[in-house]
Formats: sequence, C-alpha cells, structure tokens
Amino acid sequence: MERGIELYDSKERYGAVSRGLHWAMALAFAWIYSTAGAHYLLADSALDEFLWPTHKQVGLLLMALLLARVLWSLLNRRRRPPSLNLAATLGHGLLYVGMFAIPFLGLLRQYGSGRAFSAFGLPVMSGFEGPKIQWMTDLGNNFHSLLGWILLVLILGHVAALILHCAKGQGHILRRMLGAGGNA
Repeated sequence: MERGIELYDSKERYGAVSRGLHWAMALAFAWIYSTAGAHYLLADSALDEFLWPTHKQVGLLLMALLLARVLWSLLNRRRRPPSLNLAATLGHGLLYVGMFAIPFLGLLRQYGSGRAFSAFGLPVMSGFEGPKIQWMTDLGNNFHSLLGWILLVLILGHVAALILHCAKGQGHILRRMLGAGGNA
C-alpha cells in the first residue's frame, strides 16, 4: 500500500515541507545570483534592466523562506536525518548564517538610506526625510555584496560535496532531499 505525502521529516528522509522550502530557496538563489551577475557583468543591458529591479524583492522572499525553514527545522529537530559529520554540520551552519546576514544587511542599508521599500506591491518600510543613518548604509555597503559572493562559494561547495558523496556511492544523501528516501 502506498503511503501519502509525508509532511514531516524522518530519520531516513526530509519531509515534503523541508524539501519544498529547500528547493524553493535553491530556485530563488539561482534567480538572485542571476540578478547580481547581470548587474555586475552586463550593467545597463536589457537583461540587467529586466532582472535587477527584482533583486531586493527576491532577497526579502529568501529571508522569509529562511525564517520559515528555521522554524520548520526546529519543529522537526528530533526527526531529521542525522548530519554526516562535523564538517557537514559546520558547513550548513555557515550557509544559514550567510542566508540570514546578507538580506539583513540589505534591509539595514535600505532603512539607513531613508528610501522606502515595497516588495510584491506590499510596503515593507517607509522612507524618512533627513540625513542617512550612515553606519547602517556603511555596514550594508561594505558587507552585503561581499558576503553574497562568499555565500555563493559556500553554495557551490555544498553542491560539490553532494557530487563527491554521490561519486563515492553515497547517493542516499541526495535521495533524502529528493524524497526518495534513505539508505538504499
């Protein structure tokens, strides 16, 4: 008899919610790095003009997805597949720190600039008259982009580690995030 969709995580695989949040974030990261790449490599091109206006909105979406993902993982902390080793635990921890810090710094810079920000037609923060809050804009200017590129390297390392595990015959690592299951 076939089982229904498993929403919750188990020791063998991640549940539908964890997988959905993971892959939604992967797609959003592909989009956000496309916007940044076009902006830096093809400034003022049609592609840049199409993609760049979505950068802040997708960044906010990523932060919201991250918060949902953290809350969901806390609810499932006793059910989740075990981490492979200390390096995997540290690597995932660095990914989560980066995924939080980068949009936080972007929002901090946005607020400090005094400019209003709306995402998907909804007001996120209103602007203000008067001088910028310089320390906020400086912090964002100095670290948002830098940490964004560092996060890209971490993401590529994450993917490379997965490929290495699969090459070593540990395909169950990928299958548990695809929903196909455990230790086969």
